[in-house]
Amino acid sequence: MSEETERPTSSPAVQRARADIAAGREWKARDRLVGHLAGDYDAEALELLGEVLYAMRDLPSAGAAWFGTTRRGHDVDDAVEAWRERHHDHFAEMWRSLPRSVREHEGNKRVDALRRRAEQPSSADASDASVAVDAGKPSGGFDAAVVIAAGLAVLFVICAVVGFVTLLMWIVPG
Repeated sequence: MSEETERPTSSPAVQRARADIAAGREWKARDRLVGHLAGDYDAEALELLGEVLYAMRDLPSAGAAWFGTTRRGHDVDDAVEAWRERHHDHFAEMWRSLPRSVREHEGNKRVDALRRRAEQPSSADASDASVAVDAGKPSGGFDAAVVIAAGLAVLFVICAVVGFVTLLMWIVPG
């Protein structure tokens, strides 16, 4: 489609966002499009949001926007990869990062597949384990910080009891 045939059918929010972009106010176009997409599914607005976010060098957010579109290309692949990396392929987090209107819109095969993966408890558990391994922690077992905190808490209680007994011995003779 040529740009002349797209513009007359564009929503007012998309038209205003394009004017914001032309005026160098990408941040305003982003905010306008995010607000529009919070209430309405609009494929053109979603694609434009991805373009704005990509131009602003927010690749993960552009990837989340473009994931819900039919757009393909190297820029889309890079952005979607950054989005997946941001969420460590945790499907439930990826699902929640999509605009609400995209989550509610049926029919996009990729979005529908992500919905199914996000709803599976086993996928979230497996993803959590991979995040723990990626963070340098073994999956399962004890977390060293929790063990150290518990040890310090026990030591604090013992010192408090010893201090209280010593204070009582000073105050109460014999």
